[in-house]
Amino acid sequence: MPFPSLLAVFAHPDDESLSAGGVLAQHAASGARTAVVTATWGADTHRAGELADALRILGAGKPRLLGYADARVPESAVGRPRLCDAPLDDVVRELVAHIREFRPEVLVTHDAYGGLTGHPDHIHTHRVTALAVQAANWPHLYPDAGAPWQPRALYLATHPDSAADALGGRLLRPGRASYSVPDEWIAAVIDVRPWIETKLRAVAAHRSEVVRGALPGRLAALPFGERVRLLSTEWYVRHGAASPAPPRSAL
Repeated sequence: MPFPSLLAVFAHPDDESLSAGGVLAQHAASGARTAVVTATWGADTHRAGELADALRILGAGKPRLLGYADARVPESAVGRPRLCDAPLDDVVRELVAHIREFRPEVLVTHDAYGGLTGHPDHIHTHRVTALAVQAANWPHLYPDAGAPWQPRALYLATHPDSAADALGGRLLRPGRASYSVPDEWIAAVIDVRPWIETKLRAVAAHRSEVVRGALPGRLAALPFGERVRLLSTEWYVRHGAASPAPPRSAL
């Protein structure tokens, strides 16, 4: 069965590579259409350039930037509101336009906790994406944003409790709270080892995050085998699933 077309929606440049880089590379290698919408940072910033390099490595096309400011970095989009402060209807409309234009079969985004870190931009991006996936198929909502389209699934990048216990201490700064979900919620467990070198190169393309010692930098300082161990599995919850089912090995 061919892999479905895939649209990833994440808050910041580097989230796509860290959270779903393996799945994006997997789908692109199969010949499926892939793309990434990034909610924050302006197109004229250094991080947009790094994002373009990462997406080229992943085979995910050119950046699609909503251009809002990072909650913690006002200069990320000068003259624009923070993502969390922008009118919700405006942000949803913009994302609906991308969904209707790209017409993906599957979307991925942050989970409702905002992943392990609970970053407010991650949480808000989750909310916006869940609303936009529903709104995209309603013809009288945002009629100027393109013809209606209904993706068949929305998956939420996450960590199960069992993995968070093992990985959180290496992926988070000391003393930070960690957010994860019950193991039985996991709908897909993806072994991305065949694409791990691609994923790691995409993470490393976010050079400014490497230099300042953010997660890409902390990963870069680790031995290759440890980086592989930390990033070779991706876990997803299926949004709106009525009840838990045995985890799949693909989206």
